[in-house]
Amino acid sequence: MNGQDMVCLRDPEGLAERPIFLNRFLVFVVSRMDGTNSLRDIQADIVRTTGEIFPMEDLEEIVRQLDEQRYLDSPAFQDFYLSLRQEFRNATARPTHHAGKAYEAAADALARQLEGFFTHADGPGLNWRPDPARPLRGLIAPHIDFHRGGPTYAHAYRALGEHPDVDRFILFGTCHHPMQQRFALTAKDFETPLGPAIADREFISLLASKLKEDYSLDEFAHRGEHSIEFQAVCLRYICAAARGFKIVPILVGSFQDICEQSRTPSEIPEVREMVHAVRETMAQRPAHYCIVAGADLAHVGRQFGDPSGPTEASLREVERDDRSFLELVVSGDAEGMFRSIAMDNDRRRVCGYPAIYMTLSCLENPSGKLLQYRQWADLESGAAVTFASVAFF
Repeated sequence: MNGQDMVCLRDPEGLAERPIFLNRFLVFVVSRMDGTNSLRDIQADIVRTTGEIFPMEDLEEIVRQLDEQRYLDSPAFQDFYLSLRQEFRNATARPTHHAGKAYEAAADALARQLEGFFTHADGPGLNWRPDPARPLRGLIAPHIDFHRGGPTYAHAYRALGEHPDVDRFILFGTCHHPMQQRFALTAKDFETPLGPAIADREFISLLASKLKEDYSLDEFAHRGEHSIEFQAVCLRYICAAARGFKIVPILVGSFQDICEQSRTPSEIPEVREMVHAVRETMAQRPAHYCIVAGADLAHVGRQFGDPSGPTEASLREVERDDRSFLELVVSGDAEGMFRSIAMDNDRRRVCGYPAIYMTLSCLENPSGKLLQYRQWADLESGAAVTFASVAFF
């Protein structure tokens, strides 16, 4: 920016709405704002490092601007954060969070955008016929931004279009931020520009009654998370309002600790309990269920912490490993899929595997079909993400 190297700070939770850019000096100043240094301490650090006295009023102005933009953990920020949590807790519906940013905010424009994913050269087309021969029981769909992964979403949701009898969706979404617990439930409807995806409150209440933990404690994690929101948008596009479908939104936290303990998810009590509770609740509340994982695959390159890349050669290796992983997924082998991740400590950063694990585990003897595998890569910026769509029958 203006010939300077800059560091961009962005809040992935969206509490600070706008990114900010810091030059080298400001990075130095902000790095010392860790709660242990006073402004006098920081001023002294600047003198020791640069030999110059930086005016206190200028430091105070930096603090004021950072606080105003919600980048400081200050009393003002805590008041703001607590009011947001209370507002979300009291709401009956989860408002759209990414409309107008990740996808079109107006209903007509959004419908055209989604239609374009089906008619895209890599899309599945818009003409499909009902396929009653084998019930659709599960889907894996991406959660990458629509403009990068649109055709792959279309492949997943075309499969749903071919099975118009499905009217209940258990949505396992990848949670990209830390949670206190392994799962987060909400009984809120998900608003979309195409109309709300209604929560199955009776199912959610019965499910919660079977669980020892109160998984509503992390409900606020749903507010800014996109992995379920994007599925709700696609469901509203594919499912006519007359179908009367309902959703059960469940965010899944990290399984990294399980990898590090050299255990499997089936050995973790809260994972076993959630799988059993979902299956039992489905049995007690008969409907045409489809379990959906909002899940991406590999995240590789400098932007994600690799020392170099990605390159065309490294992406071929990633595809080889991804396809081996997907063979296990398609075969319904949840434990084998997890072991494949744990073997190299999730070297490819497959962020969606916990949601995929839960989907496979909650389905009885799933038989899958890979619909599409794709990669999005920006070799110049040093980032690549891979994703796929899979249907289970």
